[in-house]
Amino acid sequence: MVALMAETETPNDIEPAADFAALGLRPELLRALAELGYEEPTPIQRAAIPPVLDGADVVGQAATGTGKTAAFSLPVLHRIGDGPRGGKPRALVLVPTRELAAQVCEAMYRYGQHLGIRVVPVYGGQPMGRQLRDLDQGVDVVVATPGRALDHLSRGSLVLSDLRTVVLDEADEMLDMGFAEDIDEILGRTPDDRQTMLFSATMPPKIAGLVRRYLRDPRRIALTRAESLSGDAAAVSQTAYVVPRGHKAAALGRVLDIEAPEATVVFCRTRDEVDRLTETMNGRGYRAEALHGGMDQHQRDRVVGRLRAGTADLVVATDVAARGLDIDQLTHVVNYDVPSAPEIYVHRIGRVGRAGRQGSALTLAEPRENRMIKTIERVTGQPISVRKLPTVADLRARRLELTRNALREVLAGDGDLEHYRAVVEPLTEEFDLREIALAAVKLAHEPDGGQTDEVEIPEAVLRPHDGDRSRRGPGTQGTPKRGKRSVDGMTRLFVSLGRRAGVRPQDLVGAIAGESPLRGKDVGAIEIADKFSLVDVPDGAAEDVITALRDSSIKGRKVIVRRERRPARQ
Repeated sequence: MVALMAETETPNDIEPAADFAALGLRPELLRALAELGYEEPTPIQRAAIPPVLDGADVVGQAATGTGKTAAFSLPVLHRIGDGPRGGKPRALVLVPTRELAAQVCEAMYRYGQHLGIRVVPVYGGQPMGRQLRDLDQGVDVVVATPGRALDHLSRGSLVLSDLRTVVLDEADEMLDMGFAEDIDEILGRTPDDRQTMLFSATMPPKIAGLVRRYLRDPRRIALTRAESLSGDAAAVSQTAYVVPRGHKAAALGRVLDIEAPEATVVFCRTRDEVDRLTETMNGRGYRAEALHGGMDQHQRDRVVGRLRAGTADLVVATDVAARGLDIDQLTHVVNYDVPSAPEIYVHRIGRVGRAGRQGSALTLAEPRENRMIKTIERVTGQPISVRKLPTVADLRARRLELTRNALREVLAGDGDLEHYRAVVEPLTEEFDLREIALAAVKLAHEPDGGQTDEVEIPEAVLRPHDGDRSRRGPGTQGTPKRGKRSVDGMTRLFVSLGRRAGVRPQDLVGAIAGESPLRGKDVGAIEIADKFSLVDVPDGAAEDVITALRDSSIKGRKVIVRRERRPARQ
């Protein structure tokens, strides 16, 4: 991704969207919106754009995929159009991941294409030299991840003295990834009279402290998913299937065979689980691709491109790899495990039903996970329909239905069938035409003679009084203070980097939250020595964290993570 510079000369033969015009946006922005096919603002855009144009600080909460990017981008671009451009940045947008940085940058470029505004993305994994050149050439808007923004601030290549606006996008994700101190340092270098906006899909209590410190008398906007979208497209269909342990891969294949989705993302907890499930689904005949933090940016982009192009049926991904993912063709999201926190669930299902499009969210739940399902329902305010898995009979009926629909399309179309007359006509001398058609359908539907590897999956139900004990950790029992000894239910991990490598607690929390299924609040006590660190994580997640961090790096250095070796008793 390089700097994006909007062109100023384009045709002006498209009518601007009237509803956007009522918000008081510049003609150049209205023209771009009309060319992009935007007809009317979403609820979060209607609520947020006027106070931002008035210069007020804003706290906005709305579900993922409901138009938050345009809600802050349009008024920011409008206000930049009033002053000199192409020098020091006048707006800074902080985001948690490189994928989201690229997405926001591209959106702001498209919205501001007739204003000549220069937008530069700044994130890790991209050559530093290119970013230095782009910043040196002058910039109006910088879209950055906190870590790379700090790198440029320390180099002097990012100067914030002329900054008028700061946006914290997906603020809950940034805090969960351990960026709180980085955000503090960045905002501490911005002018006191800046305008500050905070947008997020969820508003956990820790957001309140950020708001108190950095926003002045903010206008608060909070919309549920139902309020964030209009009409009957407001609800993403949400279903949970109860699956016995050990049968999840077979259950996933069964559900996907029944649903027949156009494009799907399946969320798993660890890289190893992603790789194993991808191989399994390919064995079932799906064109499956893996997406996780062990892949470089080029590999990730290639996988997403295949799903967009229709050359892949599904992507099996970890949460960190799929943050910021926006695919128009996506129809289904599958939680291979019940997420460990409602916030994770909210972000996952936000991948579908974006901007009013229809979508389905499916969850494979073990019988013991009733409590977490109920917690997600309570936090989101939306019901999750709990169903039994389809049976082999259901699957066969669905396959017959698909065969019937395919035949109807061929018979109703203009396809040339003459080539096959030589097969059918000789058979009519021996058999009834109806019997010939039935035999042809059987041959197409059961080419192996009717044999099938499908077996019944044991029936299971959610346990009404059994809590989700295996996932309990500091998030439900109280987070231990940093630097304290580990507590019951926690496993202490050894990390091969310490103070001499410049490691800070937030670096460890960020690495764990960024690469593993844990959230920042799940990490317990942290002790940092000169050459190593000790970190407490919930017992049930220890192996997942070790696996997830196996190929990762912290502060640019490879890291070894293992269980702490306790000295033998004398």
